This record gives sequence, C-alpha cells and structure tokens, in this order.
Amino acid sequence: MRSGGGGGALLFFLAALLFLPLLARGDCECSAEDEGRDKKVALPLKITAFFSILISGTVGVCIPILGKFIPALHPDKNCFFLVKSFAAGVILATGFIHILPDAFDNLTSPCLNPDPWHNFPFAGFGAMVAAIGTLMVDTLATGYFSRKPRMAEAAAVRDDTKTDVEATADGDDVDMHTHATHGHSHGHAQAAPSDQLLRHRIISQVLELGIVVHSVVIGISLGASETPSTIRPLIAALSFHQFFEGMGLGGCIAQARFKVRSILTMGLFFTLTTPLGIVVGIGISSAYSETSPTALIVEGLLNSVSAGILIYMALVDLLAQDFMNPRVQSNAMLQILINVFLLLGAGLMSLIAKWA
Repeated sequence: MRSGGGGGALLFFLAALLFLPLLARGDCECSAEDEGRDKKVALPLKITAFFSILISGTVGVCIPILGKFIPALHPDKNCFFLVKSFAAGVILATGFIHILPDAFDNLTSPCLNPDPWHNFPFAGFGAMVAAIGTLMVDTLATGYFSRKPRMAEAAAVRDDTKTDVEATADGDDVDMHTHATHGHSHGHAQAAPSDQLLRHRIISQVLELGIVVHSVVIGISLGASETPSTIRPLIAALSFHQFFEGMGLGGCIAQARFKVRSILTMGLFFTLTTPLGIVVGIGISSAYSETSPTALIVEGLLNSVSAGILIYMALVDLLAQDFMNPRVQSNAMLQILINVFLLLGAGLMSLIAKWA
C-alpha cells in the first residue's frame, strides 16, 4: 500500500462506486410513497448540502493534519490522543449505529425476494467478512512492507561481504572494507521507514477506503431524494458526521507522515466523495429509485462492508493501539480523559442518528 499506488487504486475504486447506482435503472420498483416530494424545493437544499458537507469535511480532516502549525494538536502531544479517541468513538458509532442498521434495512426490505434475502443475515455476514478481510489486508501488508527493507538491507550486506572476500583475495586491506560495509548497512537501516510508521500508513489508507464506501452511498441517497423534509435534517447531521469522521481520518494521516502530494490526494478523496455522490444522485434522480431491488442489494452490501471495515479499524487500529500506548498507560489522568472523549464521540454520533 504505497502512497502513490494507494491513491490510484482509490481513484479507480471511487469511480466504480459512483457508477454502481446506474445498475438500478429499469428495475421493477417496490411501491414507494410520493408524499412530500417537491423537486423545486429539494434542488436548492441539495446544493446547500453539497457546500455544507464539503466545507465540514475539509475543516475536519485539516485540523489534525495542520498539527505542525498548531502545537497542541501535534501527534506527540497528549491533546492529540484526546482528539483521536473522540474521533474513533465517532467512527465506531458510525459503523454500529448509522451504517449497519441501514444495511439490515436494505437487505431485509419487503421489496426483495424473501428467498434468499430474508432467510439469511447477509448484512451481518458482509460486515464479518469485511472485518476479517481488513484484518488480513492489515497484517499481510504490514508484514510485507516490514520485511521488504530488511530484505534489501540483507542483500546489500551480502553484496558487500562478497566484495570484501574478493578484495581480500587480491590482497587489499580487510579493515577498510569492513568499515565501509558497516557504513553502507547503516545507511540502509536509516533509509528504511520504521514498522510503526508503516502501520500508521496502512491504517490511514484502509480507514479511508471504509469511509469512502459509505460516503458514496449516503451522497447518492441524498442527491437522489426529492423530499425536502428528509433532506433538511440530513444537511446538519451529515455535516457534523463528515466533520468528526474527517478528524479521525486526519489524525491517522498526520501520524502516517505522508508526503505533501499524498496528504492532498487522501484529503481530497475524503472531502469530495460525499459531494460528488450528491451530484451523481441529482443527475440520476429521475431514473434511480432507492426501493428498486438492485439499488437495495447494492447499497445494503456496500453498507455492510463499510460497517465491518470501520468497526474493525475503530476498535483494533485506533482505540486498542492508543489505549495500550505506554504513554497513556503511564498517565492515569490521560487514561481517564481518553475514555471520556471516546464516550463523548460515540454518544454524540449516536445522537445524530435521530436525524440521519
């Protein structure tokens, strides 16, 4: 998961997701209520939602990234643990309270054929498979990129050792080559990124993948809606949602210490995904129906996968890692505070589910 390759893969994945709703065209639709639909009133609200969510997401993801300019938010400060704990609570509640119930609603809808959709908990199964898949990707990618620099270093040492043997056979000074070998190996060791930094980079990219999947779904759903009474509360709820999710993702990106280009790429993916989903939803609103069987299945499966990824990331890669950090374990007050901030983040995000 290199930063450059990760950006290209995310771009392709995002493009594929944005066109998935077009599969719902021409499907037989389950009867839906038309009460409250008003396209003329709904369009200005969607435009407002576009800019509100864009700005909220941008501010949220930038706050932790700008930690180098705001000393209190620097990853080395205690305050950063509090921000990350709050954001992890938000992400955890997003998975459990917002996304997973939607997946169950989609995949158990009366608009779907009871066999097989009502005879097996596909939403829970999808979340489980996604969580296991995330674990596999997490561990395999970490192991691969941890071994790679060590393999390169070992190869360099073997090459230098071979050179020493050849030089010794020619009567050269062995001590001189041995010293050069040590210097060469030390250079390789310094060039290799630390295991912890690799973990942070993989965590940030996998977390963004889970957020992007969900963001596409909610963006298209909002953009395709023609009911003002549904859109109005979603504007505020989704704006707060994007702000807090952005803080969580931004904290992971800040710890990963990517180059400026990669930081901008990841930040733009996050901030633009939901607004682009709204635009796509507006464009296909005349042909797209949330109650068509294909739309329900696609959204339900995507939601279940996204929930599994976010729940795993929040519990394993964000909360467990920070809560077991030696710095936190040695500071009783910090331990209490990060628990309080975790509950605050999860509680506020759960409360937002009343409107979103």
